[in-house]
Amino acid sequence: MKTAVALFALVAAFHAGRARATAPHAMLPPALATAVAEFDRAQMKGDGVALARLLADDYVLFNSRGLVEDKAAFIHDYTAPGASMKPFTVEDEVVRHWAGGAVLGGVVTLEGTSEGKPYKVRLRFADIWAERDGRWRVVFTEATRVPLP
Repeated sequence: MKTAVALFALVAAFHAGRARATAPHAMLPPALATAVAEFDRAQMKGDGVALARLLADDYVLFNSRGLVEDKAAFIHDYTAPGASMKPFTVEDEVVRHWAGGAVLGGVVTLEGTSEGKPYKVRLRFADIWAERDGRWRVVFTEATRVPLP
C-alpha cells in the first residue's frame, strides 16, 4: 500500500510539474508571478490598498477610450462607489520577461458596473512591469477595445 501511495504521489507531482512548465507564467520569477496574481485580484475586488502597492507612483494608462490616466485615476476607477468587476480570464496571453522587467498581456472580457451602470467590454491589453526597490510594480498599461465574440 505504501508503494502505491508513493507511486501515486510521484505521478501526481510529475503531472503537476508538467502543468506548471507549460503555464504562461511558469518562467516568471516567483515574486513577479505573485504580484501579477495579486494585481488581477485587486482589480476584481476593488482593493485600493493593493492597487496602490502594485502600481508605480509614475504609472500611466492609455485606456480603451483613448485617454491617458495616472495611478490615482486608475485606482479611482476600481474603487469608486458603484464600481465592481466580475472575475475574468486572460486569453491569448503574451508573457515576456527580462532582468528587472516584463510585459504581460492578452485579451480579456470584462464585466461589471461603473458608476452603478453595467458594462461589458473586450480588451487587448499589455501591462509593463518593472522591479523597483526589490518590488514588482506595473509602470504602464495600454488597453485597446476589440469586438465582443
